[in-house]
Amino acid sequence: MEKEPITVIGLEKLKKELIFLKENKRPEIVAAISEARSHGDLKENAEYHAAKEQQSYNEGRIQEVEDIIARANVIDVTKLNNDGKVIFGSTVYLQNLDTNEKIDYKIVGKDEADLNKKLIYFKSPIGKGLIGKNKKDLVEIKTPAGVKNFEIINVKYV
Repeated sequence: MEKEPITVIGLEKLKKELIFLKENKRPEIVAAISEARSHGDLKENAEYHAAKEQQSYNEGRIQEVEDIIARANVIDVTKLNNDGKVIFGSTVYLQNLDTNEKIDYKIVGKDEADLNKKLIYFKSPIGKGLIGKNKKDLVEIKTPAGVKNFEIINVKYV
């Protein structure tokens, strides 16, 4: 079983999701199934089939989250040496040298990655291109959208 790096915040989010799925969603679905069952013929009962499908999805997600938590290798970046190096869990402040745009990314594990929230997977092209680099470095990264050139303005460990 391969360990997956995850941030402290990422693990907390997964634990909260697991509690919600088990303590809120599961009983809600069980109630919907028994309500649908009381309507009689199950073959023609769309509510019953929808609730059973929801139950299957919910149980699958519970197993998935439990598996992620079991494989979690929690990395608390606030306890690491912060010498300006880009590492897992750090937040990197960049300047795109092609567009002059400033952007920041937090480097996270697979299950936390969400580009809309500026959380990038450490094995993504940008993640791989930044890890190990230092504050003030100029970085050229090959992305699916083409080559991008950045300057690392700052690295924070929060």
